[in-house]
Amino acid sequence: MAKMVRKTYLLTPGPAPVPQEILLAGAQETIHHRTPQYLAIQEKALEGLKYLFQTEKRVFTLLSSGTGAMEAAVANLLSPGEKAIVVVGGKFGERWKEICENYGVVVHEIPIEWGDAVEPWQIEKALEESPDAKAIFTTLSETSTGAVTDLKAIAEITRNRDVLLVTDGISGLLAQPLKMDEWGIDVVISGSQKSWMMPPGIAFIALSDRAMEAVKNSRNHRYYFDLRAYDKSYPDSPYTPGINLMYQLAKSVEMLKEEGVENIWERHRILGDATRAAVKALGLELFAKKPGNVLTAVKVPEGVDGKKLVSFMRDNWGVTVAGGQGHLKGKIIRIAHLGWVSPFDTITAISALEMALDKFGYKVELGAGVRAAEEVFRREDI
Repeated sequence: MAKMVRKTYLLTPGPAPVPQEILLAGAQETIHHRTPQYLAIQEKALEGLKYLFQTEKRVFTLLSSGTGAMEAAVANLLSPGEKAIVVVGGKFGERWKEICENYGVVVHEIPIEWGDAVEPWQIEKALEESPDAKAIFTTLSETSTGAVTDLKAIAEITRNRDVLLVTDGISGLLAQPLKMDEWGIDVVISGSQKSWMMPPGIAFIALSDRAMEAVKNSRNHRYYFDLRAYDKSYPDSPYTPGINLMYQLAKSVEMLKEEGVENIWERHRILGDATRAAVKALGLELFAKKPGNVLTAVKVPEGVDGKKLVSFMRDNWGVTVAGGQGHLKGKIIRIAHLGWVSPFDTITAISALEMALDKFGYKVELGAGVRAAEEVFRREDI
């Protein structure tokens, strides 16, 4: 068998592909962070984040993955013994619950079947049952299942009540529409390795005025993630920042602002529509009942080993998609449309999936998924 040129295609929901301009921005000379030259770079990047979060409030950067911002949210908003409502419908809803419990927060759990999304009436019911809850922890896009939460509808319930609405937007922010101030969301977090088209390493957290008031009143122990320190030093950093990562963030923000947030949302929607159309054309089932535009979760056909399918696509053809998490390992695959992904990256992923399924004995009409995706792209006139 002839040895072919092998290229790589990254279609996982984090880390996502990084464009060359952002990679090269990180290769610039490292300068001292306590200088006006560095602070000017950071200040410009932070100001641009406000537009992308759709907020007038400060957006703080933490030198961590997105989980660090999740922990910061819990540690800063609540005190031990206080109550929080936590939506648990996947791996990352579970993470909210675990962090809350580790900080002594009493959890009122809203259990959601994996693949489903919480409904506004369930939030209403939980608030009736726990009227003393200080915060509601939600997930914009549950990355483990591909399901998306209707945060706008939930915010209509919470914004006039004495409860904070917190959302994990680590993968969902920019891929899904979110208007923090207009909708009335109190805390939004995200991570650099997602729609921001960056390597991992920076987490983001933005807080409303009433959320900042809660930060000042919290009796929880915290030091490195004490948001009071970040607020006091803003736009500077209280501790050593990721200097070269900040160069990359400045370039990312510049590129994203130039594209425009509505166009970014639309780009992800089109890629999601094309992927979902392709999956259905291959006779496969979507896993999420309310799929979002971060990724498409696909049920692996009976008789096919999902773990081997993912490994084969990666190791033989350089196409990396994600497998399932938790009890879904081997049962679903997740094809991301996140960040710096083009229509032809999507078509490549669908083509690889078609050929891999055929290789593993699931008979498909080769080209059927690709054709369906191309029809979406033609209809959208990209």
